[in-house]
Amino acid sequence: MGKTLSKKRCIRRRWNVSAGFDPVAHAIAGACITNKASLDALQTRELSAVESITHGRGTVQDWRDLADVINLCETAARMGIGPEALPACAVAQETLLQAAKRYEDTAKMGLTGEGITAMRDVIEYHNLQRQSIPRSQYEEIIRKTAWRIRAKGPEVIEL
Repeated sequence: MGKTLSKKRCIRRRWNVSAGFDPVAHAIAGACITNKASLDALQTRELSAVESITHGRGTVQDWRDLADVINLCETAARMGIGPEALPACAVAQETLLQAAKRYEDTAKMGLTGEGITAMRDVIEYHNLQRQSIPRSQYEEIIRKTAWRIRAKGPEVIEL
């Protein structure tokens, strides 16, 4: 007669402990704040992108790095982690949009004085946001930012 439907069941995730996975260390790493060396490396990359663009040596990758910082900072601020960063994010975003238009016209990446200040402020805010939350929460911010961009919501500007 008709097809019989199978009953839904839970498929459990099993961790392979014998392969060197330590669930306790994994939980501790997720609950800890990201280590200082990783945070310093990220901040150095972000600040070098600002410097490159400031001195006229900016690349599309530098622009992308700065856009990522703005997006992550804005998502964290909207989640209640440093909401005072939102005005600086708006100014920095507008500055990056102007830089993209300028790059299309002249093939040179550049920022205005106000934009450079706003970008440095956003990087500082975002560094403080990263330092004040556990790594697992920061990874959640990264996932939410990626989902927001992928969903192409009304606040997402596509270039």
